[in-house]
Amino acid sequence: MRKREIAVLLAAAVLLTGCSGYYETRPGQEPIESAAVSPEQTGAPEIGDSVGPGGGVPTSGNVVVESLELPDAPNTAMNPEIFIATDIHYLAKELTDFGEAFEQMSENGDGKVTPYVWEILDTFLDAVVERKPQALILSGDLTLEGEYLSHQALARKLARAEKAGVDVVVIPGNHDINNPSAAEYEGESVMPAETTSAEQFAEIYGDYGYDEAVSRDPASLSYIYELPDGTWLLMLDSCQYENGNLIGGMIRPETYEWMETWLEEAWHASRPVIAVAHHNLLEESRIYESDCTIEHSEELEQILDNWDVTLFLSGHLHMQHYQPSRSYDIDEIVTSSLSVSPCQFGVLKYFSPKTYDYHTEQLDVKAWAERHSNPDVNLEDFDNYARDYLQTVFYNKAFEALGGKDITEEDRDVLADLYAYLNIYAAAGKVVEIRQEALDSWGYVVWQEHNRTGLLDLYLQEILDDGVRDYNIFRRDDE
Repeated sequence: MRKREIAVLLAAAVLLTGCSGYYETRPGQEPIESAAVSPEQTGAPEIGDSVGPGGGVPTSGNVVVESLELPDAPNTAMNPEIFIATDIHYLAKELTDFGEAFEQMSENGDGKVTPYVWEILDTFLDAVVERKPQALILSGDLTLEGEYLSHQALARKLARAEKAGVDVVVIPGNHDINNPSAAEYEGESVMPAETTSAEQFAEIYGDYGYDEAVSRDPASLSYIYELPDGTWLLMLDSCQYENGNLIGGMIRPETYEWMETWLEEAWHASRPVIAVAHHNLLEESRIYESDCTIEHSEELEQILDNWDVTLFLSGHLHMQHYQPSRSYDIDEIVTSSLSVSPCQFGVLKYFSPKTYDYHTEQLDVKAWAERHSNPDVNLEDFDNYARDYLQTVFYNKAFEALGGKDITEEDRDVLADLYAYLNIYAAAGKVVEIRQEALDSWGYVVWQEHNRTGLLDLYLQEILDDGVRDYNIFRRDDE
């Protein structure tokens, strides 16, 4: 029997005994759209408490939850837009002098336009302040390598959005906490920088979810946040940083218990829930699933499905993508990195667990530079600059990987160029636009003539097999 079905029986038993601690609701009932409920209204627990508002009716494990007092009328004036950005990889300016070491790190990275991450973020925040979505979700890898100063600098930047009336909510990524790669760049030298602990992360971003949470998971940096329209965000900390710093993601056993308790409470309170994590719920990439997909994600899928959570938002891939679950009624949307060409963010309009609309929008950094009279020549045509930057990174990696094989320099150049070209469109989620062109190209002919068993070759084929749709638009309307 599914847990939500068990909850129906428990709720019926409570009603038969004359108790009215919960609203009488059923799966599929229209969610209550409402303005935010303050901790004073709900008796919400202090951060770190493992009990629900006010204490009362026991549910899963030893956690205690009581019903929320909900407003009767929806807030019809609420802007339905939710902005989603991920993998900003922000670096505090005081950690670099823009010298040789910084340039080498940037040019040998994974395509992030790190030399202009400050302009990228300012352009994005201008859009946030102008549009005033009800919320801004940042789903991890907030900083380059988890530098303490970078987290502090980013938090100061985000204050602009909060002052404009936009709720900002964040979750860590695998780069953000206890990262030994945190560094400072001066001249030709790379020096260790102060890292960030989990406790420091929650303190720095207290105004961006943690101090305003309906509930905090005592075992991780996961929490529940209520949006102004009454929707709950299940902000899941999928990162592993207790014993070192790992790339892959997992959900802690204790977090599952806390999560189920609050998903049950959300269901009883007719609160729709959107789940958010840095790592992917589904196997979005057949090549990198071991480091990208949450370990034992099938268990997480089942739990979310049990409580009618139909939308999961993530990042980590640096690639625009989406995929419905093959086993459960849940969709995952992966937003591409804000600092990787085409430097875009997601815009979500969420009306109910069965009705939502998502699309991406590209930053106009050139217009930002013109407004702020920035004379940098690279900003005059930033879209092409960022694209060329990404192409150069992928080309160099492919050209190097093909070295030492039985292949001519000319063919090596052709293959590296094709690989880079496909990756540009894969990052944007738009391989479909050039897929046939790539299949008809001389580079694909050359590639077919060579051994195709290496990781680069497998990834190239994965891009072509996967690139059959535009991943920048996703709509669901099952009502």
